[in-house]
Amino acid sequence: MRDEDYLKNVAVLKRYAHAYYVEDNPLVTDETYDKLYHDVLAYEEAHPDKALFDSPTKRVGGVVRENFSKAKHIKRMWSMEDVFDTQQMQKWLDRIEKNVDNPHFIGEPKFDGASLNLRYEKGLLVQAITRGDGVIGEDVTENVKTIRSIPLRIDCQELIEIRGEVVIKIKDFEKINEERLKNNESLFSNPRNAAAGSLRQLDSKITAQRKLFFYPWGIGENSLQMPRLSEKMAYIYGLGFLQPPLSRAVKGIDEVEKLYQELISKRDEIPMMMDGLVIKVDQIALQEELGYTVKNPRWMCAYKFPAVEKSTRIKDITLQVGRTGVVTPVAEVEAVEIDGAVIERATLHNFDEIERKDIMIGDTVIIIRSGDVIPKIIKVLENFRDGKQKKVYRPKSCPVCGSELLDEGALIKCQNLACSARVVNSIKYFASKKCMDIDGLGEKIVEALYHDKKIASVLDLFSLRKESLLEVEGFKEKKADNLLHAIEAAKGKEGWRLLNAMGIEHIGEVASKKIVEIYGNDYLSLDEEALIMIDGFGEEMAASFVEFMRVNHDIVARLQAILKPSVPQKNEITDNPFKDKTIVLTGALSKPRGEIQLLLEGLGAKVTNSVSKKTDFVIYGEDAGSKYAKAEKLGVTLLTENEMMERLN
Repeated sequence: MRDEDYLKNVAVLKRYAHAYYVEDNPLVTDETYDKLYHDVLAYEEAHPDKALFDSPTKRVGGVVRENFSKAKHIKRMWSMEDVFDTQQMQKWLDRIEKNVDNPHFIGEPKFDGASLNLRYEKGLLVQAITRGDGVIGEDVTENVKTIRSIPLRIDCQELIEIRGEVVIKIKDFEKINEERLKNNESLFSNPRNAAAGSLRQLDSKITAQRKLFFYPWGIGENSLQMPRLSEKMAYIYGLGFLQPPLSRAVKGIDEVEKLYQELISKRDEIPMMMDGLVIKVDQIALQEELGYTVKNPRWMCAYKFPAVEKSTRIKDITLQVGRTGVVTPVAEVEAVEIDGAVIERATLHNFDEIERKDIMIGDTVIIIRSGDVIPKIIKVLENFRDGKQKKVYRPKSCPVCGSELLDEGALIKCQNLACSARVVNSIKYFASKKCMDIDGLGEKIVEALYHDKKIASVLDLFSLRKESLLEVEGFKEKKADNLLHAIEAAKGKEGWRLLNAMGIEHIGEVASKKIVEIYGNDYLSLDEEALIMIDGFGEEMAASFVEFMRVNHDIVARLQAILKPSVPQKNEITDNPFKDKTIVLTGALSKPRGEIQLLLEGLGAKVTNSVSKKTDFVIYGEDAGSKYAKAEKLGVTLLTENEMMERLN
């Protein structure tokens, strides 16, 4: 590709991306876009010095940070005054009209997301800062570069701060929570939390995977000379930013109410979560005349939407078992229409929630569409009780397989690896890189084998035969041979891998290594006391391990017999500067941290994640953050990577 072709292709890619992410009007198929994208990427890899700052290939992320540094806004970011009904809205309008002459107002949706300030200098995005306390926020620039609706370059050479909301579409929020449920991760409670959590990922690749959007709603520092905010915002939209789906000049309470009701009626049409209508004085001079309170601008307010709620009756409470074994109670309710949607089920989150709200089967309850997404019960109407209600008891056995459940209070979990509700995910985890590392045994293949009844638990992997695999759609001889060889190769691997592969709650890779290091493969009958003696183990970890082994003793014993896992040989460690020392690694090092950690552990050192008075050394690289500062404060010895190697030599 010639240089001029590269420049042309980047321009075409940017046009395609803008049409897709900003105009919601794709110009080409994904296949066409991907081909051109990879052509551009290949050129940039061959000529890194000629890669453009704002090339679409810069949107994939890849920067991993230890923490976020603080950054100051040039102009303060304010929060808004809230009003909740027509009377309060009228009072606010009266106050404005009493203090300034002939105010003009504009109204637009209030999206519920994470507020963000973008700073551009000489046309380039140089910094992105969260709202924070309005004066100082967190620098999330690398993450923001992955958001496709935020231009990396704009046609404005002056210094300008563009403020707005980072949001996530409701359908994408639901997909993220489905994936987090599969991975036994805590769920985001609403799209706002999902947007904020995605924006604050330490690994920018994770942010890039989340479909975030940025909607500008205001301007901080700027030298624009337009007399009205609406004119300034039109200029901002013209730079390539998203426009709100509805924005209108309004005058008086009647027009405000009309727009307010119109937005409420469109809550199911607009794909982002809205929680109100923003009303602003349009004239910049009048904004400055009205000024600010300690917290809010006097010239804008948020007219909040009412809670969308209705009463209904709980017919029953059923239990859902996720693939990781977590048991979630769900209320089956008499069908009720809320804002155009027929609701027949509502999440109860967990049994602590049931007990806290004193929910019973047969209760009349108030149900709300929380954030327009997940129906939930917010209150029991106790005066409707007639004595026929039934108490809800915490389950003791799994509703799917009948196994005894592990009850940890808020979390109730089926520990049975053979439970059909969790078997696919448990096998996938068992085969993953940090566990048994069975190449080729991904989710789709596991699901295909399970649904064709070739496997029903991890044990069945080791009795698979070639002729059986060839009966599964998509399997040919070579693919079957490769999978069988990979399964066979799992035999004799390190003992901690098998233990980690069990997916025991609170027991991960580090804990598995410690158990095997001390007890070898003789851990099936360990009691809590023996486990608590291990450095870093607490009562919750020990209880979880003991309970798991009690329920799955036979399965784990059979896996040990099949796999014959190896245990580390304990060699005598010669004296060295790091033997028996506690060490923390921080910052960007020349080698992967895992590699350096293995080196140090091989020298008899203990590598931990947090700095304390007991820490002997902190070994740091570039961009060392809070751990470096804490070590300095505590007087802990700080070493660069080179200084570490010098001591070893």
